[in-house]
Amino acid sequence: MQIKRAFHPLFILFLCATLTAAFVLSAEAAPENRVLVLEINGAITPASDNLIADAIERAENGNFEALIITLDTPGGGLEETQIIIKAIENTTVPVIGYVPESGKAWSAGTLILMGTDIAAMAPFTVIGSAQPVQMSAEGTKPIEDDKIINALVKFSVETARKHGRNETFAEEVITENRNLNDEEALEEGVIEYRASSVPDLLVQVDGEIIKGRELHTANAEIETYEPPLSLSFLALISNPILSSLLLTIGLYGIIFGISNPGAGAEIFGIISIVLGLIGTGFDINIAALFLIIIGIGLLILEIKSPGFGIFGLAGLISLIIGSIFLIPMGSENIYTPEFRKLLILTVVTPTIIFGIFLVYAIYKVAEIRKKKPVIGTIIGDTAQTIDPIGPEKRGFVRYKGEYWKARSEEEIGIDQDVEIIGKEREVLLVKKKI
Repeated sequence: MQIKRAFHPLFILFLCATLTAAFVLSAEAAPENRVLVLEINGAITPASDNLIADAIERAENGNFEALIITLDTPGGGLEETQIIIKAIENTTVPVIGYVPESGKAWSAGTLILMGTDIAAMAPFTVIGSAQPVQMSAEGTKPIEDDKIINALVKFSVETARKHGRNETFAEEVITENRNLNDEEALEEGVIEYRASSVPDLLVQVDGEIIKGRELHTANAEIETYEPPLSLSFLALISNPILSSLLLTIGLYGIIFGISNPGAGAEIFGIISIVLGLIGTGFDINIAALFLIIIGIGLLILEIKSPGFGIFGLAGLISLIIGSIFLIPMGSENIYTPEFRKLLILTVVTPTIIFGIFLVYAIYKVAEIRKKKPVIGTIIGDTAQTIDPIGPEKRGFVRYKGEYWKARSEEEIGIDQDVEIIGKEREVLLVKKKI
């Protein structure tokens, strides 16, 4: 026997609508081609290599088509430059270097541009002048040591050769401080593209094969890289002027603190020096732990020996900065940006709450210290006897609604007004009210 099963027309309609909605949603959820843009403005500092490493990691884990590094820089540290170029070489994400409109990529910026997979410049921009200089208290001085120059020239030439770029310019940019504008750079094979903007550049590089991947960037969504809080703060204190200022302030703070004990200037001096060292490239994890230890010590000192709150404030600042730096900056395959923000809030919030509690406690201590002694405020006040009192007879008096034991050098009866003239432990000394 064969049984025929009929489907209700409404059921068929519902099924078609469901499949259509699922298809539309899946089409909308399909990831579009995206390009991550990292802007490097100002000097290449120890924070720059952390920023680029973090941006590369985000581009890798986010399946971006490419990472564009826009360079508008007068140059910077050689060690940081080499770290950046190595990071660009080791990533599987195509990295595009671009000098934006009205920008420049001098010195270290030129070397980084030549180390990218695709190099491009906007009209009226300039690259070049990469002779190394030595910074001192007297200013900058060109380095002419053949050992350093030859090593840097070889590094520059090999970087250019690796990407099929002009090796002669790679040498002359160091030995002769040669400069090129965008048209000259394109003509001499130092860059591959001239583009007026990032969208224009993405249209031009569409279809290029880079690191075994074909770029699909013509209609790609442009996403600007936003660094985490710790990297933003690191970028701030890595500014050469600010890091030098922090070191100077720290040194004078310690000198002032030693010459004027108790002011707390030496504590702020130590914190300033630690921040200055971080800005110049000192190991962040060690500095963060050091700041946290200092912060805890200062808070304990403030609680045990409360003063004007200087130690507490310095300890709170140390704890917050140390906590921020202790949050992992990279490893985005383990920590997503959202999780890292949550981690910062989780670490910093208890510190701030404790700091508020500490401020409140210090305020209450100061308030109590300002109060006059109780005995000083009740002398001369009036009380009323409840019991008969005298030299050998103690009884109770009522004072502001409270019952106090009292005695007197004279006999005083019940319900008499008396004047408080002193206090012996818990017993008031009184006399008849005149």
